[in-house]
Amino acid sequence: MARSSSRSKLVLQPDQLRELQKIATSRTAPLREIQRANILLKYAQGLNICEIRQHAHVSRPTIYKCLDKALAMGVDAGLKDAYHRPKPPVIDEAAKAWVINLACTKPTAHGYAAEMWTRKALAAHARTHAPAAGHPSLARAAKATIQRILEAHPLRPHKMAYYLERRDPEFESKMHQVLVVYQEVNLVNDTPVAQNGQPLTITVSVDEKPGVQALAHTAPDLPPDPQKNSRTMRDYEYKRLGTVSILAALDLHTGHVIGQVHDRHRSREFIQLLKELDDHYPAEATIRVVLDNHSAHISKETRAYLATRPGRFVYVHTPTHGSWLNLVETLFGKMARTFLKYIRVQSKEELKRRILLGIKELNQHPVVFRWKKFDIEPRY
Repeated sequence: MARSSSRSKLVLQPDQLRELQKIATSRTAPLREIQRANILLKYAQGLNICEIRQHAHVSRPTIYKCLDKALAMGVDAGLKDAYHRPKPPVIDEAAKAWVINLACTKPTAHGYAAEMWTRKALAAHARTHAPAAGHPSLARAAKATIQRILEAHPLRPHKMAYYLERRDPEFESKMHQVLVVYQEVNLVNDTPVAQNGQPLTITVSVDEKPGVQALAHTAPDLPPDPQKNSRTMRDYEYKRLGTVSILAALDLHTGHVIGQVHDRHRSREFIQLLKELDDHYPAEATIRVVLDNHSAHISKETRAYLATRPGRFVYVHTPTHGSWLNLVETLFGKMARTFLKYIRVQSKEELKRRILLGIKELNQHPVVFRWKKFDIEPRY
């Protein structure tokens, strides 16, 4: 108490009092400023150190330091931390650059089996090899230290993202050709003439969805039960019965789907789809097919069939690794979200029947798929 009695009284001006009260009741100000504002307010009200300590919930040295600064240099100085020259960092910029350079390499380049770095592995490597590289400050580097260095740049060498290497030098021109076709289809679909009859050129989007698995139950599904489970319960084990391929042609004018299901997707299966397209559309129409560069589409066997129907089919190829430009992929996504989702069958034949039934159901309520974004950049 001797120290408190030797201090002068703190006289607050009205504006200082309002400011301190505002900070003391703030919910967004830093905690240390709120505590110091309470200390100064209580001291100005005449409370002693013990009483201030009980109200502010801080230690005596904190109270002494705050009061001494406020009485010596003003209320604002009592609220803020005194300026001090920061200590030089233990880990200098050269050591940080060494860590960054290390993170930009692969562990295999340093004799490790892992493909990707982890923060723990980076820290262990730094502790072992940094001193010999002239960076003794990293001799005790922890995982958190490495993390702070990486976040400052930022780098995440423990994460993997995928990109597509550019392999088609004519990607832009081919993409432009496909998008022009879609624009033309949209214009045709929006004209009243298209509503009254078939256009002379019919555009269909064609592709295959291979590897659709036929999975069989090993135990029956349990239906929802209000007393036990709100969801259908399924045994996690299953039996593989093989795979099938879906070949589909999506009419971009009507939304009608012509689909076939086969065990394989070779040239002969693709020719079967072309024959069904040929039978489905009027003989005088030209069938413009948007499709990718699969070998079955351009094989010798397929070209031999196309030669028997001169002028009937016109190919529009999507660029290599540009299958996302094919609108039929949207149809396959719809299948995956609807009748293919959670599907279980007892045989491959049942799977084929159910896929064809699902396509029939889609054709009962056809949807015309439209390409809407034409100012796109290649996905590289």
